[in-house]
This record gives sequence, C-alpha cells and structure tokens, in this order.
Amino acid sequence: MHRLTVNGQTVLLDCGLYQGRRKDAERLNRELPLRADSIEAVVLSHAHIDHSGKIPLLVKQGYRGPIYATPATVDLCDAMLRDTAHIQESDAVFTNKRQRRRNTGEPDVVPLYDHNDVDRTMPLFRKVPYHKVTSIVESLQYEPYDAGHMLGSSFVVLTHRDGPKTVRLAYSGDLGRPHLPIIRDPETPPPVDYLILESTYGDRLHSQQTEVAGKLAGIVNRTVQRGGHLIVPAFAVGRVQQLVLMLHQLTNAKQIPPIPIFVDSPLAVNVTAVFRAHPECFDEEARQFLDRQEDPFGFSTLQYIRDVEESKKLNGRQGPFIVISPSGMCEAGRVLHHLRNGVGDARNTVLITGFQAQNTLGRKLQSGMKRVNIFGDPTDVNAEVLSLDALSGHADRDELLAWLAPIAPTLKKVFLVHGEPDESAALAASIRERYKIEALPATRGANFVLA
Repeated sequence: MHRLTVNGQTVLLDCGLYQGRRKDAERLNRELPLRADSIEAVVLSHAHIDHSGKIPLLVKQGYRGPIYATPATVDLCDAMLRDTAHIQESDAVFTNKRQRRRNTGEPDVVPLYDHNDVDRTMPLFRKVPYHKVTSIVESLQYEPYDAGHMLGSSFVVLTHRDGPKTVRLAYSGDLGRPHLPIIRDPETPPPVDYLILESTYGDRLHSQQTEVAGKLAGIVNRTVQRGGHLIVPAFAVGRVQQLVLMLHQLTNAKQIPPIPIFVDSPLAVNVTAVFRAHPECFDEEARQFLDRQEDPFGFSTLQYIRDVEESKKLNGRQGPFIVISPSGMCEAGRVLHHLRNGVGDARNTVLITGFQAQNTLGRKLQSGMKRVNIFGDPTDVNAEVLSLDALSGHADRDELLAWLAPIAPTLKKVFLVHGEPDESAALAASIRERYKIEALPATRGANFVLA
C-alpha cells in the first residue's frame, strides 16, 4: 500500500492484506493508515491478495472512487475478493464455535469484511488494457505494462506534468521471471526518474527453469513409490495453473504415472475459468495447447473440487494421489485440513512452491520445524517437506538487476519494498554497486518528495 500525493490529491498504489504472524496481521489489517474518503483513486498492479485484499475494507470505510486495473486483474479480483470474504466469514464461524466449546472467554471474531462489501467494491473497478494511457487525477496519467508475474499483472508508469516539468515514477508491483509457464515475460520498462521496486528475492538466485519439470517428476515418483500422497499448498492464481499445466505435460510424456490429481478449491476453479477467458495473456507454450484444441488446464486424471464434502473425502482416501490447494502460505483454506490430516504420515510429501512470508505456517514447514500448530493444535510433522523455488513468480536478484538495466541511466532513486529487511538491504547494495544509483529500503510510514 503506497500513497502518492499529487497537488493535494491522493492516489493509492495497491491496497493489500498483510500476511505474517497472526496477531500482527490482525492488527495491521484492521487499521487503515489514512481516511478512505480522502483517496481520489486506486491503481492496482495485480490481483494477489497481498496487493488487492484490503480494497473491500477501503470501500467498507467509505471509499467510492475508481479502481484502475487490467481486464484480467479485474476478472480475477471478482473471484478472489469474494473468496477472501468467504474465508473470513467461515473462519470466524469456525473459530467462534471452538472458543465457545472450549470456554476461552475470548470475544467473537468478526470478519474484516464480508460478501456485501465485495458487492459494493466490484462496480468501482475500471478496466485498463496494457499500454493504454489513462488520466487518473488532474495532471497525473498512468500506463500499465506486462509484469510477467501472473495473469493480468502489471508494472505501472505514472507521469506527472506541471507546466514544462515532467516527473515519471514506475511502480513494479510484483515483477515476474522470464520463461514462466503460461504467461508472457516481463516487458522492458520505459525511461523513468524514480522507481518503486519489489525486493522479495533481492539476495538470492532461483534454480534454472529448465530443471523444474524433472524435479517435479522426481518428487511425484518418489512419493508414489512410498504409497503416499502429495500435498501442494499453492496460490490459486498462477501457481495452481502452472502446476496443472506441468503435470499435464508430464502425464502426456509418461514421466509420471497417471495417478489422480485434485485441485481442491472453489477459488482455483473460478480462477482457472478466468485464465481460459484471457488467452491474450498466454505465452507461446500455452497457446500451443489451444492450437491443438486441447485444454491446458484439463486432462483425464485431473479433477476440480468445489464441494466441501468431496474435499473432506480426500482426507480418508488411500493410495497415491496429488492434492493442490490454496492458500499458498498455508494460512487459510482447505489446505489446512489436508495438512492436519497428512503431515504426520512419513509416506506423504508436502511440496512448497512459492514464497513463504515470515511466521506463516508455510515458512515453518519449509524451515524444517517438526511440530507446528494447525488450527491451534500442536501437530507432528513426519512427512517429507520439499521446496520447488524455480516456479516462483518473483524475479530473483540477477533478474531484477537485468530488468533495471535499460532504465538505470535515467534513474535518480530506487525505493525498495515488498521484501524482508535482509533482502531489501542486499538488493540496495547490489543496485548501488552495479549502477551507482541511490537505492534504499522504504520503511512503513516513510515519506519522500519526488521532484
């Protein structure tokens, strides 16, 4: 959530939910650092909940202005924000029942927002295609470019003109990687004066993309040989579809056996429908499926699950199978039930496929903790826990530096966001060393004047 003030008018760049330690998330997500009715416009880079998930709260507290985003992002938000509201409502019911049963004396949990707030939010969205220059407030225009992070993701260039003086600011949102499945590569940015840049993987390099299919096949085959099942927490937007496409390819190539594969998430089902509706965002590899009149997100051993009773049946299912289920950081949703029922069995595998924020259950599993709390209950972890970082939708250090190279000659300053302190500091040092540009991590609440 980044506030941009231009001639006394306020524009918000993204408005996401904080993910991390539960008490911190509860505190930070229930407060807004500014009055909702003081904002003139919201520019949304992409649909992931850590960028979009607080918009209905903004509306609940009085925001009535436009929300600008790409067409695919708007369609994804329609599914994702409704799902987020449903999860909050369902989790509140579950938690309150448990508190009453245990006589904890704690006050009832109230959802941050509900489906009615989402109903009021969606009509405020304005669809802006890539490269369409749009005026959002007086003297300020914005243009979205393909960020290559997920379907519809954008980095945005904002141009402020004041007489003969022009200031150009780019905001990366989340920047993707070259050669990710399904989506196109990130576009080259135009010259700008200032840059707000994500730094999620600012201190490390990813595995090569060419290795990921072989690694995934090896993980599946090893789990099958043990007679176990594979639990894959995955982000419903992007990661689920990438995994489905890769499993489709591996099954066709007979590199993995034709075992049952379940995508257990109403949201993932809805999101996959949005993917099918936006082939204009696909890369050449994904379009080849369409050219063969083949559904990249559907094949004989794959089943999508909406119904909660069908989801519960998976927890008693015997024999090898794969279940892919959000949330990607194991903080909510049906995957928590699969983990609670599966992590104690040494035959099983938990496959982490994306970034895990500090203090999330996903980070705890990834770090090798042998006892974790799931739904507040201590749970032993005997399953094999593995990571597949090559599927990350975030550019690594060298990819961020390479993306930055064409605009380095014009940049006055780079502000680093969306990264833990060590990652941001490391990337700042790399930018200063390579390009001799002032780069600094932007801390919560800091203010800067761009001139």
